[in-house]
Formats: sequence, C-alpha cells, structure tokens
Amino acid sequence: MATIVIRKLDETVKRKLQVRAALNGRSMEAEAREILSGVVTDGGKKLREEGLGTAIHKSFAALGGVDLKIPPRRKSHRPVPMLE
Repeated sequence: MATIVIRKLDETVKRKLQVRAALNGRSMEAEAREILSGVVTDGGKKLREEGLGTAIHKSFAALGGVDLKIPPRRKSHRPVPMLE
C-alpha cells in the first residue's frame, strides 16, 4: 500500500472530513481513503449515468419533498415576426 501526505489542506475541509468520518463511524484516514477510492474507481460514472438533477434529488429525497405549483404558460404580448 502507498502512503500520501496532503499539505496545505484548508482547516474547514479538515473539519468537514472529521465530521463526515465520525458520522460514518470511520477514522479520518479511512474516510479519505473511501472518498478517493470512490472517485478514482467510479470516475463520476454514476453521476453521468443518472444526471445531476437526479443525483441531487436522491441526496435530499429522505428529507421530504416540496410540491411546487407551476404557473400556466401565458401568451406573449409581442407580435409574431413575419419572415420572408
């Protein structure tokens, strides 16, 4: 197994990694390893297959949804151009 050192990591990123690791019951090192492995092996394939909107929806679906009322389309007040 190889070893890497990451220098100049923003403190905010480090704290978020600590929290994410704790929520997943892993060490920071294990969490970073999991993140890197997922990105490198998957290469974003899942995101490309399902689309960004679907991926976002799946991420927040457990929190409930929002039903938005979409207003009906209305006719334009501009005249239709005559092309010759």
